[in-house]
Amino acid sequence: MLNLVTPEHFRPLLAHTSVLYLPDGSALPIQIQQVTDAPKASVPGSPRTAFSVLLDSLEPTDFVDGLCRLPLAQTCLEQVFVSREPAMGRDNARGYFCIVFN
Repeated sequence: MLNLVTPEHFRPLLAHTSVLYLPDGSALPIQIQQVTDAPKASVPGSPRTAFSVLLDSLEPTDFVDGLCRLPLAQTCLEQVFVSREPAMGRDNARGYFCIVFN
């Protein structure tokens, strides 16, 4: 299923509020901030170009990384690995996350 997900699944949601369901089942309000194509990271012969998605939490969270559920307009991603990025000059109370598809 995850191999069928493309950047177009995320682009309509840019800057809109969504919900990320964490491994413990709790819901974290997020915003999809950026979708970046990464053609050089693509698996040879794959029909899909690699890409990444950056998410910002809209409230404080201690979540670091794990397998999450993310409902999208056309589908619901199950067991997608979400990892936290350092705040690096951004609001330390919020969480900044990345999902990589390659």
